[in-house]
Amino acid sequence: MSRLFGIAGVQMSVKTWDMDGTFEKMSDVTLNIHKGFPWVNMVVFHELVVPGLVQFKTPIDADWWKKNSGPVPGPQTDRLCELARKARVWLVPGSMWEIADGKMYNTSVVISPDGDIVTKYRKMFPWLPYEAGTSAGDSFCVFDIPNVGRFGLCICYDMWFPETARSLAWMGAEVIIQPTLTPTSDRPLELIMARANALFNQCYFVSVNGIGEWGGGRSTIIDPDGRVMQEAGTSQTFMTEMIDLDHTTRTREFGTLGLAQTLKQLRDSGHTFPMYQNGKMPADSFGGLSKLEFKRELGSR
Repeated sequence: MSRLFGIAGVQMSVKTWDMDGTFEKMSDVTLNIHKGFPWVNMVVFHELVVPGLVQFKTPIDADWWKKNSGPVPGPQTDRLCELARKARVWLVPGSMWEIADGKMYNTSVVISPDGDIVTKYRKMFPWLPYEAGTSAGDSFCVFDIPNVGRFGLCICYDMWFPETARSLAWMGAEVIIQPTLTPTSDRPLELIMARANALFNQCYFVSVNGIGEWGGGRSTIIDPDGRVMQEAGTSQTFMTEMIDLDHTTRTREFGTLGLAQTLKQLRDSGHTFPMYQNGKMPADSFGGLSKLEFKRELGSR
């Protein structure tokens, strides 16, 4: 049985701190995709699309970030669940600020076509020091789509840590979804990392960015052989692609481009990796580096 799966990545601007307006725009786009492209099974939005992040403060005032935040599940996700149910699609609505037990998280959910939240993921690597005040999640996230396969989820800066994508692949992910929101000049580097993560883990990698004041676009879909299937420009658009999870199986079985069977060799190598002790890096790793903080002057420590 074929494991074809239609996916759409929405690259759009948001309503500035207007959560109702943003929900309306998300709804319009999702329903139009469903109407015009009924073969699309999943719609993905960019990071922090719900609150509509439009600026950074340095250092961040945690109270300032609580605008348009709340519990997850909660009123925000209730509206998103209704949208998924109405459009009959899997919905990854980017991410939102979650308040739980007095802490704030950058949180994404995955919603089924029945309107049920099947999993929740808290960003494990907030962009420090810029996202100071945001607590880090502590769990990797994979989820299964019946009769299709296993998907992994990460958010924005998580991609900069290869351990994240590798862990998702080790947990069986055949497709990795990455909502992101970045306007900065390192987006070309992130496109390289998106390909690298797909190549190292022999899986699809889908990176969806926003546009406007705080999004530089260039969303992309990479296949398990590291080929760029699509790369968007910097204007409002959405990418539609029919991916084939059997492609992930073929690449892992026969090798990237029919050559490198890297995951099999890693599995069979018998090597241990001393940088990870009991699953974690030792506390004194990279001990010569100073504290992670804003640098006020050259050479400050």
